[in-house]
Amino acid sequence: MTMNIPNILTILRLAAAPGVAIMFLYFNRPWADWFALVLFVVAALTDFLDGYLARLWKQESKLGAMLDPIADKVMVIIALMVIAGFSGMNPWILLPATLIIFREVFVSGLREFLGDTAGTLKVTKLAKWKTTAQMIGIALLFAAGAFEHYFGMQSLAMTSEMVEAALNGTGPDDFGLWWKYQGMIVGGWAGIIVLWVAAVLTVLTGWDYFNKSRPYLIDGDR
Repeated sequence: MTMNIPNILTILRLAAAPGVAIMFLYFNRPWADWFALVLFVVAALTDFLDGYLARLWKQESKLGAMLDPIADKVMVIIALMVIAGFSGMNPWILLPATLIIFREVFVSGLREFLGDTAGTLKVTKLAKWKTTAQMIGIALLFAAGAFEHYFGMQSLAMTSEMVEAALNGTGPDDFGLWWKYQGMIVGGWAGIIVLWVAAVLTVLTGWDYFNKSRPYLIDGDR
């Protein structure tokens, strides 16, 4: 096994994945949302950085090739589980999250079954777009969750009339409810839309990988 900077970044990303969930065990919201967002974004950036450095410095290795997709999948799956849980199992989030998790597990199973012939399932450009969309959507939803918590807590003791006046600009907005509401709504829907785009790309790439592996799934031809 070769330990170099690209591989170390990949290992750190893998280690950071459970940290996204652990943030909600040791910190109260919205700090947990912000810490999870920062940790997720930094880890996501290493996904692009480790591959770039490995190619630039000609340090591509079998260890990196094995760990990189695992780190991506673990990070995305854990983040989606956290978001789905704190969204109250919102079906607009739960359904694309389910499709993404199903595909990731399915493709991982295909690669394991194919063994030495798993090279037929090389990462495509569409799959890279899929991963990028997943990470952007998840980051937006973490941010929207923080704004939602701010808005909910700071409007808790206010009447509906006071909240409406603050949002419409016809009354005082001492807590900045307007911009927190905008962050919650815009970030939430933007995150959901990007997550659905990621889910569609996820299904398409999963089907593509399945078609490529079909010749090896026929009895006697593996």
